[in-house]
This record gives sequence, C-alpha cells and structure tokens, in this order.
Amino acid sequence: MSNIIEIRGMSKRFGDLQAVDVMDLSIKRGEIFGLLGPNAAGKSTTIRLLSGIISMDAGKVDVAGFDLRSQMDDVKASIGYVAQFFALYPELTVMENLDFYSAIYSHINKEKKQTLLKTYGLHDMADQRAGLLSGGYKRRLSIACALSHDPELIFLDEPTAGIDPVTRKELWDQFYALAAEGKTLFVTTHYMEEAERCNQLAFLHHGKIVAQGSPLSLISGFTQRKIYKCPIRHDVQLAKILAQTKGVQVLNQFGEELRIIADNALELDDLKAVLFDFYAKNIDVELVKPTIEDVFIALTQEQQS
Repeated sequence: MSNIIEIRGMSKRFGDLQAVDVMDLSIKRGEIFGLLGPNAAGKSTTIRLLSGIISMDAGKVDVAGFDLRSQMDDVKASIGYVAQFFALYPELTVMENLDFYSAIYSHINKEKKQTLLKTYGLHDMADQRAGLLSGGYKRRLSIACALSHDPELIFLDEPTAGIDPVTRKELWDQFYALAAEGKTLFVTTHYMEEAERCNQLAFLHHGKIVAQGSPLSLISGFTQRKIYKCPIRHDVQLAKILAQTKGVQVLNQFGEELRIIADNALELDDLKAVLFDFYAKNIDVELVKPTIEDVFIALTQEQQS
C-alpha cells in the first residue's frame, strides 16, 4: 500500500463550528507532508481526528493500513503523536517519561533509549524533571517519547512553534533523517519557510482544503494572479489608494519591500501609473515569481471573498 493515509469525506463539527469540512486527502509513505493554515483553520483538529483522540462525525479514513473506526488499537500502535503544547509528565524525569511512553505499546531496550536521548540532545538531562526543561528541550523530549515505540507515522502539531531558529533547524534535520529511514511525518504549521521544507503540502482554510501538491507545483501552477514587488516602506495613505485600485487583491509588506498580489487584468504600466502619481517620481516596480506565502495568501483571500 503506497499511501499511509487515505481520507474520504472526513468531517467534524463542534456546535456551530465546522472544524473539518468533508476532507479528501491521500498521503504517501516516507514523505514529509505539511498541513498549512492560519490559526483556527482546523489543523490541530485534523491531527486529533487522524490520531484517534477525537472521533469524526462522517467519513472513511485508513491510517497505516487500518480502518480508523474499527481498528483503533492498531492505528495507535502505528503512530507517534507530538502535541502542540507540552503534554508529558512535568514531575517525572526525562528518562521516566521515556520509560512510561515506550511501555504503552512495547518496552524498548536500554540501548534504544540512550540512542533517542543522544539524538535529541537529552543525554545529559536524563535525571532532570521534564517540567524544568526549556521550551525547545521539552519539544525534543516530546518527539523522543513519540518515537519510543518505533512508529511508522509521526504526527507533529506545530512542532517548532515558539522555539529559536537554531533549534528549529536542528529539529528539521532530524525530521529529514526520519523520512530517510522510511517514516512518514505529518506536520502542521503556519510558518511559510517550514512549508517549503515539506515534500507535499495542503492548504487548509476554515476546515476545507483549498490547494494541495508539492511546493514547486503549487508555485508553478499559480497562474491566476500576478505578483508585483517594489522597494517601498509602509505608507498608510498609499495602502488605502492601492486597496482601491482595480485589480489589486492583497498588499503584503516585508520591511522596505511591498508585494502586491493582483489579478491578471492589472498590467505593470497601470500599477506604475498609480505609484508614480503618488510619489511624483519613478518607482522601481517589477513582476516577480510567487512564493509559497503569496500562493497561500491569495488562495485563502479568494475563499473569503
């Protein structure tokens, strides 16, 4: 079976909120799959559904070759789950947490435990209480515990949120190493630079998948909008003028560079005319290739309109 996850029509509602809305998705074995979306898009709910923490209202889902409804024990034995927030036992030591979680499905030998501790930089902290670890090391411990029973599929819910760039890079190096071993990683994130690290992506907005594919295919297939950039600092008055300009969809400021997402009808000369009129001088404006962030913002904006 080439796909480790098969989702057909998965839905979940909380009261008046449709958290996941008739989701269809296939994920191949051995890849890093990224579910990208803003806060409250339904990313964490999707992971909680697929890991069996909460039950779906409708749909058919297979995880690691097992039916999510009727073979839940087999599904849980095949997956590792790293929650968005620290979910281990703070009063237990690093080693005690690892012992506990590894024993849920199978006991691991001392050598395997030491390997996990060394891999995630926890070897010298084995006797330290988990609650006293820094945020980055808590995340490392969570990942080590999720891997302790050697699952083939690992769910990582915003695994690098709130940690420093160096630790983030180190964790992604480990994610690539796990994928190279044949494991599948299902990662949720709202960091665009992390989305570009994934093999495959899906964009989630209000519980619906609005696009999916590899980062390269999503960018190369994005032909329904134009992206312009110009070296302009944020200017409230100009932003109001541009927002009222026919064809302009989204303004995205990056320091001293303004990126303008527009529909295909807005020509470069027309945009230059607006900017030149405002500044009364020539401003360098160019048509550029989209980034993952451009694609994501444009697609989610389209869903809101």
